[in-house]
Amino acid sequence: MRIPLVYSEEVAEAITAGQPVVALASDVLRSGVDSAETARLVEDAVRANGSVPATIGVDKGRILVGLSETDIERFASMQGVCVLDSRDLPVVLARGTTGATTVSASMVAAGLAGLKFLSSAEIGGVHRGARRLSPDLVQLTRSQVAVVCAGARNTLDLGLTLEFLDTHGVPVVAYRSDDFPAFYFGTSGLPSPHRVDDPRVMARAIESHWALGNPGSFLVTTPTKPADAIDDETDSLKATTAVMVNTAEVAGELAAAHAKEFSS
Repeated sequence: MRIPLVYSEEVAEAITAGQPVVALASDVLRSGVDSAETARLVEDAVRANGSVPATIGVDKGRILVGLSETDIERFASMQGVCVLDSRDLPVVLARGTTGATTVSASMVAAGLAGLKFLSSAEIGGVHRGARRLSPDLVQLTRSQVAVVCAGARNTLDLGLTLEFLDTHGVPVVAYRSDDFPAFYFGTSGLPSPHRVDDPRVMARAIESHWALGNPGSFLVTTPTKPADAIDDETDSLKATTAVMVNTAEVAGELAAAHAKEFSS
């Protein structure tokens, strides 16, 4: 069987025209009263940098590749919307219920839809004491998607997170930065394995990764802007929004550079 994919009009037109598209997780729509506005800010950040946003959702047995304005409002206001990791997709699709996607589920959807870039403020990682492993890390070893993020939260074991990615052959490349970022804290204090400053070089590195036969993702990290970084939890909501928008800006820029470098 084939999983039904429903493309928004904007995304469908972009794919037909060969324009760059950036997938976005929809779990932000479950994060609070301003979630719809936050989702719009993130989408607009992608557009402002030359690409088209495709916020991913699941509804009525279909994967939605790009949410309409009506969909965004509906997901944000609906009670009982599940937040889906990759393992949850088959059951929710079979039941025909509604779900907002995390990074891992969005990577699956992006791969099915043929989208090469995904933006997320953060990825999950290895929990301290190695008690648990995020589904995001496992999916990074499986989906051929370039994931642009601001690293992972410093409440995780970021050293072990980097070790996992290294062991499983997932490139971790900092864009115009030397360090592996820690979400809205800016830096984890850990150096990134690689740094790339030129978006054209990043595009070639991404394509080289897959041309070498690697099955998994390519992880691009970008720290939050210095003015938005914080060193405690006093204003985490504002800082989280800033990270999401900044990451979307970078993803839009890199997807556009990739499309230009590899346009037929």
